[in-house]
Amino acid sequence: MLDRRTFLLAASALFVALPAEAGLRERISARKEERLIGKAASAKPVTVSYGPALLDIYAPDNARNAPVFIHVHGGGWKTGNRKYVQSTPEGLTQNGWVFVSIDYRLLPEAPVTVQAKDVEAAYAFVRANVGRYGGDPACIAVSGHSAGCHLVALTGCRGGLAGAKALVLSDVDVYDIAAQAERNGLRSMHKEAFPDPALWAELSPMTYASTAKRMPMLIAYSRVKGHKRTALEFAAALKKGGTHAEIFDGSSYSHFSINRNFGNENGGVTAATMDFLERFVA
Repeated sequence: MLDRRTFLLAASALFVALPAEAGLRERISARKEERLIGKAASAKPVTVSYGPALLDIYAPDNARNAPVFIHVHGGGWKTGNRKYVQSTPEGLTQNGWVFVSIDYRLLPEAPVTVQAKDVEAAYAFVRANVGRYGGDPACIAVSGHSAGCHLVALTGCRGGLAGAKALVLSDVDVYDIAAQAERNGLRSMHKEAFPDPALWAELSPMTYASTAKRMPMLIAYSRVKGHKRTALEFAAALKKGGTHAEIFDGSSYSHFSINRNFGNENGGVTAATMDFLERFVA
């Protein structure tokens, strides 16, 4: 488990940030120090309903106007739950963030169209209520892994996460469903999630990527074959529309470890993500 000092040193020393003016860096540093004074991770989350499902809120003690990190779990659109967070809540709350992990309804009961609406509903609920837990509704990042990555990219690009400061997208290969089907064929879980080709464009984040400037995005990929290519293609489309998009080369990670290791390592995806969040959210 990383202590707070090691976590911050890793984020600042092992990942080189983009150039920024000194004044901005001073404000980031000052706000970070203010958040850390007297803050410690809560042992247990507060569980609340946002309507369609539940979400867990992990807040630092005495949090006030803390930045917020919303996580959407993976599981092939049919498994998984909000409890699959490992050490991530502690890694973030010990650094002054409010961490929120959401459930959403799953296949076969809820198609992906419904799941995307659940993510948007959860985001709207958090934005409206996180102030009660010390979070700043004006400083929210939304992240997802695997199927959750697809749902966050989709809802963020189509305008369903209005007001979010940034997205962190971790390792999926269906940013463009039709292209993936043509290139490699869809795997069984993709066929189950996207059975109707008539909906492929509607459910592809790529459809909305180049149409307008969106919030900044960090796009991470693992060593799974094809994931690098789809991440780079999606980033290129975002940039075409004026969106700031950064790539994290996670070729040293498996599909699962790139998510599991976040908040529990020195350097790597932890440092890259924290640097990105400090520049665009906190």
